[in-house]
Amino acid sequence: MGCIKSKRKENLHGDGLDLKNQPVRKTERTIYVRDPTSNKQQRPANPEAQLLPGQRFVSQDAEEHGVIVVALYPYDGIHEEDLSFKKGEKLKVIEESGEWWRAKSLTTRKEGFIPSNYVAKVNTLETEEWFFKDITRKDAERQLLAPGNGPGAFLIRESETLKGSYSLSIRDYDPEHGDVIKHYKIRSLDNGGFYISPRITFPNINDMIKHYQRQSDGLCRKLEKACISPKPQKPWDKDAWEIPRESIKLVKKLGAGQFGEVWMGYYHNSTKVAVKTLKPGTMSVQAFLEEANLMKTLQHDKLVRLYAVVTKEEPIYIITEFMAKGSLLDFLKSDEGSKLLLPKLIDFSAQIAEGMAYIERKNYIHRDLRAANVLVSDLLMCKIADFGLARVIEDNEYTAREGAKFPIKWTAPEAINYGSFTIKSDVWSFGILLYEIVTYGKIPYPGM
Repeated sequence: MGCIKSKRKENLHGDGLDLKNQPVRKTERTIYVRDPTSNKQQRPANPEAQLLPGQRFVSQDAEEHGVIVVALYPYDGIHEEDLSFKKGEKLKVIEESGEWWRAKSLTTRKEGFIPSNYVAKVNTLETEEWFFKDITRKDAERQLLAPGNGPGAFLIRESETLKGSYSLSIRDYDPEHGDVIKHYKIRSLDNGGFYISPRITFPNINDMIKHYQRQSDGLCRKLEKACISPKPQKPWDKDAWEIPRESIKLVKKLGAGQFGEVWMGYYHNSTKVAVKTLKPGTMSVQAFLEEANLMKTLQHDKLVRLYAVVTKEEPIYIITEFMAKGSLLDFLKSDEGSKLLLPKLIDFSAQIAEGMAYIERKNYIHRDLRAANVLVSDLLMCKIADFGLARVIEDNEYTAREGAKFPIKWTAPEAINYGSFTIKSDVWSFGILLYEIVTYGKIPYPGM
């Protein structure tokens, strides 16, 4: 049947579906109006009067070209140049640039900026709720095992090794092993069809999904519901690095650390963020900005993302993404975290190792790795946070300045004795972090 349970890589074959981007044809920057000789119902004499700055009116009579996308989620614009839209609304992409695209709504005829991760090209698998485009085999297992999914939850994902090929991942239950994820290769035919078992083929993947939703027909179980896919985090505002203090609203204090406090807040009353403040006199503004600039260069899905800073006056703010479950240390001590089984604890460790491996590849050291500086999301995804003591290393070694503070119980002996930190120092700290994880947040070296 093609069921693969534990292989790390898959060799998939076939042409698959064509999901390559179509070339974008930029439209002329012109205001199209109704032909005065047309018999169609007249529109307002001045259609621009109802538009906001940065938006443009284009009549329905205008010829449509370029890439057409459909909204996967609703979006309410924050700024005047943003384009609001509803779920299912179709838009034409005018310009693709980074995380924000300029587009025109085919419903409202207005033009503005849209978050690119809220839309997908029409007539592609990306519009299906069960399709996860950019996801690894391991992350697919994490998603399916996340709260809210049960046996029969499934997703289709792209192959990691062969572009254009796909795999079906299903959550199953085994009385002996508990919840398990099983993977099936989706093979393609020369005529464009698809199959898992050669005895039954399908003209497209949609028909395949519908068939296995009616019956298991050789799979571990029939397909029930698509894997839960939470609404993605809206991309941060274009070029919003130094932001006005009044754009941030502090709502709830989450904790306090060496350099200040951490709050849950909102940016423009719409985007939930974490806000780290700097205690006056704790460190220089320049040192704080060095921390912020360092974090901004580190972009990985296992690292907490930095959004912006407020530095014009004290207290200084550093704005990062918000993680709903808080620190890993507090989560492990909670009712939910204390009930987790060893496989999930091992998965937490693996996620943190992924993030630290990225930091090492970037030639950085963290220097303060511990459970209190790892954050957890709603879907139990771990991300490394607090780079307050991290510093770039040019010669593979960093010597701590005199008077610097560091956590003794998590710090390697050579770093304590000689003040020299290397990537290997982080490996030591990672070992202590593993102790915290498997003991559900107990303090290392108790009584010391």
